[in-house]
Amino acid sequence: MNRIDRAFAELREKKQPAFIPFLTIGDPDLRTSVDIIKELEKAGASILELGVPYSDPLADGPVIQRSSQRALKQARISIMDCIQAAKTARSEGCELPFILFTYYNPVLQMGLERIFPILAENEISGLIIPDLPMEEDAETREIADRYGIHLIPLVAPTSKERIQKIVSRASGFVYCVSSLGVTGTRTQFHSGVDDFLDTVKQASNVPIAIGFGISNNEQFVRFSQKCDGIVVGSALVRKVEEALPLLTNEASKSQGLSEIHTFVKQLIG
Repeated sequence: MNRIDRAFAELREKKQPAFIPFLTIGDPDLRTSVDIIKELEKAGASILELGVPYSDPLADGPVIQRSSQRALKQARISIMDCIQAAKTARSEGCELPFILFTYYNPVLQMGLERIFPILAENEISGLIIPDLPMEEDAETREIADRYGIHLIPLVAPTSKERIQKIVSRASGFVYCVSSLGVTGTRTQFHSGVDDFLDTVKQASNVPIAIGFGISNNEQFVRFSQKCDGIVVGSALVRKVEEALPLLTNEASKSQGLSEIHTFVKQLIG
């Protein structure tokens, strides 16, 4: 069984939502990213999105853009570096299911027939490609299926008549975008978000998760009533950014990791 499926099944029995953090790999460096991955697992992460730094992101707000710029400037982090970080974390005892979050250009540059065997060999359970529309994903989906990797779709409130078609082909889980626009913390969400989530849930045979904007425990609890999983990206990446002075100094790195741990525990309750 794919690790993502197993995680959702176990959480369903416990009547708990999946906490799915997003982390920009390589910010501030690969070793620290591995340390943060392990800390997130200790703090209660269920599944982890490995964000591949990208210079021209379609869906990322300013916080994640800055983290990508730092990772690219400091170490020119590549998609293979992100896979290596997952491999290292796994070799050091991490059991989390990993999802690679990347744009299509790095995937295309590696080649579809090359990247999926590498993902499978390194126990990457899922792939999210926000700029690959449903109408153009047939080849990618076929190869992903061949290697047992979930190609996880994003669906937004603006998808409307496309929701049924997108969700009917979903694998792993459906990633519901909470608001219009790019990632980033929010105090308010799209006014029709609850109806939207109900529509997706009714159409879906797989779990649904919500992301884009969730940044505190109140929001986490609110959406836990509606969804099987909660994705937290910008709020966590901002916490990493705030902790950079600690994380980039070996003498204080453990304090930086502890602050991230505390942030997560407060977020998920």
